[in-house]
Amino acid sequence: MNKPHQRVGSISNAHVGRDFEAVALDVFAAKGINLQSDLKLPVGVVKNKKLHAFDLGCEDQKIIVECKCHKWTAPNDNVPSAKLTVWNEAMYYFLVAPQGYRKILFVLRDVSESRGETLAEYYVRTYGHLIPEDVEIWEYDEDSQEVVQQSFNNLLHRASR
Repeated sequence: MNKPHQRVGSISNAHVGRDFEAVALDVFAAKGINLQSDLKLPVGVVKNKKLHAFDLGCEDQKIIVECKCHKWTAPNDNVPSAKLTVWNEAMYYFLVAPQGYRKILFVLRDVSESRGETLAEYYVRTYGHLIPEDVEIWEYDEDSQEVVQQSFNNLLHRASR
């Protein structure tokens, strides 16, 4: 069956996401941060809250993480616009999450050679107005297996003041 929107070499996009969450769990554990999958917390803008399952989190350490394993659209390095709307949704959930939680967007580091920027850099440049000040963006490099903790939002919010 032809599946043009599925990651090449993967069983399904759901498997790619689950595998990436497992990588994130290992990365955080190596930093002494033990998280669990599907941490459910009440979210909402009014008193009537509803539970939302964050990809990873820890109530004791007050950390919530959303993981996004998206890449520039192949073969032409196009912007994955529909996927970035999911990043916007994550920003909204971070905004309406309980106060006092450390909020991390953990993303795959994917560089566009033609643009000379990562997908996260592009996201911050074009959607920075939607990123709450307390959200950290961490990029995971699959090749080096290292994390680049970016402070895109801090720089962005400082520049807009």
